[in-house]
This record gives sequence, C-alpha cells and structure tokens, in this order.
Amino acid sequence: MATNQTFTMIKPDAVSDGHIGAILDKITAAGFVIKALKMTHLTKTEAEAFYAVHAERPFFGELVDFMTSGPIVAAVLEKENAVADFRTLIGATNPENAADGTLRKLFARSMGQNAVHGSDSDENAAVEIAFQFANKELL
Repeated sequence: MATNQTFTMIKPDAVSDGHIGAILDKITAAGFVIKALKMTHLTKTEAEAFYAVHAERPFFGELVDFMTSGPIVAAVLEKENAVADFRTLIGATNPENAADGTLRKLFARSMGQNAVHGSDSDENAAVEIAFQFANKELL
C-alpha cells in the first residue's frame, strides 16, 4: 500500500553550494508539502547506520565520509504517491543520466555528490523518517 510521505536529505554538496532554497522551491512547486524540516550534521555512526544497506559495497567508506563532510537538510514530504513522485523529481543517481529539470540534473556535482537523497520505497521512507525525526518533530 502506497503512503503519502517520503523522506529526503539535501546532501552536503548541495548545502555548501547554496542550493537549499532552490531545491525546496522545486519540491514545493511539484506539489509536495513539507511536514518536517531541519538542518543537522550526521556523525560517522549515524551515516554508517543510515547507509548500512551499502556496508559491503566498495563505495561505503567514501559515502560515509561525504555524508559527514558538512551539514545536511532533512525533510519529510507529503503528497499522494509521494515516494514514486519524488524519485521522478530527483532523477537518476548519475546526474549525467538524469532527465532535464530533475533535482540531480540541476544541482548535483557528480554521481557520488548527487545533491539529494530520496527514499526508494514506502517501507524505507518510514524507516528513514523515524531515523531522522522524533515523533514530536512530525506534524
């Protein structure tokens, strides 16, 4: 069953490049309602836990280093068909393959520094939201 919420992080590259406002504008223009929002800095332990699914992959250490290199902006987004619609909005992992107008095409530096994370399933959205936000932070 599809839910109406998804999770996103604006990654350290997009934060340091000054794209927070532009990314949030694109998100809201696409019909998403921001239900929770905060800027934070992931610790190494948090980044390792968040990306544990990739722990055996060769890029894991590099991913953890990148995600702890600066602040991120975490958000809970709401819209009908939120996960699928947001995955379409962010575009392909590699910005060179992303469709024109997608967040990664517009704001990513590279495949490794691709500006935005988006949940890939309703189940992962729930897990990722709970990972980053306390119940009292959710509207």
